[in-house]
Amino acid sequence: MTPPLCLLFDSDGTLVDSEILLAEVMGELLPSHGLPFTADQYMEEFRGVRFQSIIETLEARHGVLGEGQFAVVESTMRDLMEERMRAELKPVAGIPEALAALAGHPMAVASNGPERKIRCAMQSSGLAEHFGDNLFSAYTLGTWKPDPGLFLAAAKAMGHAPERCVVIDDAAVGVSAGLAAGMRVVHLNHFPDEEATPQGAIGIRHASELPGVIAGLNSPSQLKEAP
Repeated sequence: MTPPLCLLFDSDGTLVDSEILLAEVMGELLPSHGLPFTADQYMEEFRGVRFQSIIETLEARHGVLGEGQFAVVESTMRDLMEERMRAELKPVAGIPEALAALAGHPMAVASNGPERKIRCAMQSSGLAEHFGDNLFSAYTLGTWKPDPGLFLAAAKAMGHAPERCVVIDDAAVGVSAGLAAGMRVVHLNHFPDEEATPQGAIGIRHASELPGVIAGLNSPSQLKEAP
């Protein structure tokens, strides 16, 4: 019997519907610190990107923050985001059912966000039971998507070789990281009319498709073809 694949999930936009909350928080906060920004801009250009990288891009366009201001902006953003998540966060449609169907697989969360944010997201959305302490943060490990290091570190900690892992991610940076790590990648594409699934990844439009895709990848014939 083929042992189950290890599933490595992104958090924001993949497991939980948090990206619109983050977009709104940043759209309200950043302009007050001299960095023009809108919620639509986050959704169109920066989904899944490290916060520091977003700020650096905006500073290159609009001028740098004052000395010590980045820490203030980031701390304020984290506090506002946690407040919004605890009050409003919900799972992505179909994810609770998909996770229940995949319960026989080892599963982890690997996110570009801080560990506190990941834990808050899992607790607030009711998904924590599926992952326990298998939460891997780029801030803890010091490696951010699209670098493959986050997924490779998660796979190692879970005790699985890269070729035995499947990355599930909605953002381009995560899909790129998973492919670079030599893993199978499922792209949960929320915007199929605007975004193409990169070559080498499997595109799905709804989380309800995920159990069937994983079952196919776990078949002996598919595993022989793994990268």
